[in-house]
Amino acid sequence: MSTEIDEKLEPVEPGQALWRRYAHHFPVRERLIYLNHAAVAPLCRPAADAMKRLADDCLHFGSLHYGEWLAAYSGLRTAAARLIGSEPAEIALVKNTSEGIATVAMGLDWKTGDRMVGFREEFPANYFPWKRLESKGVDVTWLSVNDPLDRIEEACRGARLLAISFVQFLSGYRAPIEAIGEICHRNQCIFLVDAIQGMGAFPLDVRSSHIDALAADGHKWLLGPEGCAILYISRELQDRVDPVEFGWTNVEKYNDYGSRDMSLRRDAGRYEPGTLNTVGCFGLKASIECLLEIGVGNIAPVVSFLGDRIANGVRAKGYELLGERTPGTESGIVSFRKPGVAAEELVRVLRERGITSAARAGWVRTSPHFYIAPQEIDRMLEALP
Repeated sequence: MSTEIDEKLEPVEPGQALWRRYAHHFPVRERLIYLNHAAVAPLCRPAADAMKRLADDCLHFGSLHYGEWLAAYSGLRTAAARLIGSEPAEIALVKNTSEGIATVAMGLDWKTGDRMVGFREEFPANYFPWKRLESKGVDVTWLSVNDPLDRIEEACRGARLLAISFVQFLSGYRAPIEAIGEICHRNQCIFLVDAIQGMGAFPLDVRSSHIDALAADGHKWLLGPEGCAILYISRELQDRVDPVEFGWTNVEKYNDYGSRDMSLRRDAGRYEPGTLNTVGCFGLKASIECLLEIGVGNIAPVVSFLGDRIANGVRAKGYELLGERTPGTESGIVSFRKPGVAAEELVRVLRERGITSAARAGWVRTSPHFYIAPQEIDRMLEALP
């Protein structure tokens, strides 16, 4: 399916030239209008090329160039740290967001009667770990992401940890991370953020937001591969979170295979129990570096603009919108439905026209990234019955 854009019809939007400048990184545009980044995004070309280069090198040389693998691990830590405003020593390379969250949830020395704050609307990865703790005697105060900040403040008093998503997976609600971080900091409450639905689309700074731990996989808004994620744990928190998976690379002398010294690494590498996803690290490093080149600060207003375009368009056609988009809480996720029509049917109709979306809990969820042109959004709206 061709998605060539008629120059005469192009409206003005924030970062008007951004999608044009980087369209060559996204050959998926030649076949699809891809509005499903909240599920699994297409690889950007730099990520795909990096992974292909490694695969080809391994095909012909095995591990002869192992030094380049080590450089990729280090480069990924550095790129991820730049993206969120941390230090490379605070970045662990893990399999996915779930593993990152579970590392913190299981690594703290919880005691019966301890309390934490969770949110009912969360994706299971940021809900199930806390339900398990609840079954083991930890008191969980369950809030709604729509609760006011003073309610969150009240719940944080005396709590050990608060866990929330940067962006909610279904409604697209973007939490006031800095305000919540200030509340947690004021109440000496560990602040954990599931960042997978916002990192790469909206700026995030762990220092200014007082975030103690953060996890995000590469396969959504970071435009990288599945099965490779980052876990940020602040230096201060590392001394309070024990590794729950233990293997040969958790320890400081992991390069000395004959050593039996089990002293932990002095950085977030202590949460890596063995061989890393090397091809994934090559891809995720390249995709994050691509986003850093573009600038997430440049990407964010374009993503918001495209989301608003969908929201306004579906409302004009009589669809119901999930949640309310307001400045500061909007994101790239827009979910809507039409009474009497199954979400799966609407997704099928769009797919037949080369437009990807997802059915989630009775809603059609759309999620455009910055390289989508405004007219492609209009084509999606025209395709809706």
